Amino acid sequence: MSGRARWIVPVLAAAAAFAAVRLLPVDAWLGEFQRWVGGIGPWGGAIYGAVYVVGALLFVPGSLLTIGAGLVFGLGWGTLIVSAASTTTAAIAFLVARHLARERVQAMARRHPRFEAIDRAIADKGWTVVALLRLSPVVPFSLSNYLYGLTPVRFVPYVVTSWVAMLPGTLLYVWLGAAGGAAAAAGRGEGRSPWEWGLLAAGLVATVVVTVLLTRAARRELERMRVEGARG
Repeated sequence: MSGRARWIVPVLAAAAAFAAVRLLPVDAWLGEFQRWVGGIGPWGGAIYGAVYVVGALLFVPGSLLTIGAGLVFGLGWGTLIVSAASTTTAAIAFLVARHLARERVQAMARRHPRFEAIDRAIADKGWTVVALLRLSPVVPFSLSNYLYGLTPVRFVPYVVTSWVAMLPGTLLYVWLGAAGGAAAAAGRGEGRSPWEWGLLAAGLVATVVVTVLLTRAARRELERMRVEGARG
């Protein structure tokens, strides 16, 4: 998937979220869910995080789950929940591939033409390549978590690097969900002031810009490493 094509996914997801808010009784559903979550306290976030982990391990698109967290919990709590859940998912899938289901994951890897190059690059540069790939994903999130378990990267550097490098994308998708939640709240008569909407929009733009810049920088570095590897 090209760099431009990858950005179609969050744009379409955001458009779908806002369309759902307008065309479906999302405001009522969201209000009920938020009241339920509020009634069980911190367990609401824990339950959502557990659902996130199970869904991502079963190849449910992480972007949808992340946007959903922003929609329900808002920017702050949504980012915290997704960051913890996505890192936990990455760790579990890595361990499954390395110790429990290696042959099955190897079969998946053989169907992915880029994996051999990724494996060589990680063998040479270690966690640095993991960080670059997380910032500019060549492989979908759920699949990549398993594939990394086949590479030589060590577990702790992999987990820490994944956590840090996934934060920009997490923040972007959660922000999109939070904006949809704000629109739903406005539909329930809980509207924000123009100043609050301005801050929300400015924060979203800033997050998009930073994420795009990081993605492009990571893509350039990966291309440079690929060229150097081909020369070597």
